[in-house]
Amino acid sequence: MLASRPRPVRPSAAVFLDRDGVINRSPVRNGKPYAPRRLEEFRLLPGVARATLRLRQAGFLIVVVTNQPDIGNGRVAAATVAAMHQKLRQRLAPDAIEMCPHAQGDGCACRKPRPGLLNRAARRFGIDFARSFLVGDRWSDVV
Repeated sequence: MLASRPRPVRPSAAVFLDRDGVINRSPVRNGKPYAPRRLEEFRLLPGVARATLRLRQAGFLIVVVTNQPDIGNGRVAAATVAAMHQKLRQRLAPDAIEMCPHAQGDGCACRKPRPGLLNRAARRFGIDFARSFLVGDRWSDVV
């Protein structure tokens, strides 16, 4: 009997979702939306759980990509953001949450619109960018 050849693994398709303003409500301060700074402020937007489930059923990996400069700026504790992400995992079960904790001026490679967060997930899951999508609430998210 001849051994069968392994099938080539098809790269995965993913939907990259920005967190604040796409998945959860952004508290408004002085007329401007911000990332929640307290766990009590972290609330999913209506329909997000259902939409995420439908994307998963359509064969997409779900990857949350989020800039959280308030950690680097000392405005929110990393443990608070971790608790928010735990809540997010319980409600949506994303395949990954990729986060940039750096302040805006740090010059890191992971802060959107730089591709570091997306590249990290692509390496981990074999994601094909040509078959994938990014959903953001600001033009800078999708640049």
